[in-house]
Amino acid sequence: MVAALIWRQGSLLICQRKATGSFPGKWEFPGGKVEPEEEPRAALQRELFEELGIRAEIGEELARLEHQYTEGPTVRLLFYAVTQFEGVPENRVFQQILWVQPHQLLHFDFLEADQPLIERIAAHEFFSPGS
Repeated sequence: MVAALIWRQGSLLICQRKATGSFPGKWEFPGGKVEPEEEPRAALQRELFEELGIRAEIGEELARLEHQYTEGPTVRLLFYAVTQFEGVPENRVFQQILWVQPHQLLHFDFLEADQPLIERIAAHEFFSPGS
């Protein structure tokens, strides 16, 4: 799995899953599955276009996390910085999308797999471009 930390003027883009499907209503960073024979950065570019309609320049890898869901799969996540993109993010697949300040992340019900990263971002362990 790949996901993007999309920065704009010191804020991050977060997405809420729809009320149907797996983990309904949970918040996450945009991204998705890496297809067989696909490079992670290429997968993330594809996912961001499919989900948000943007053409993103994928920056540095920020974190690698692994999480075992109770009675569920083990997920491996790669998080990348995105500071430049073309287009205006539009909600194509989520319940809603929001721009939030890093300290606000703690007020949203994120996927369990994202929690360690959320805490690090909220503690300003990552550089936030434009802040």
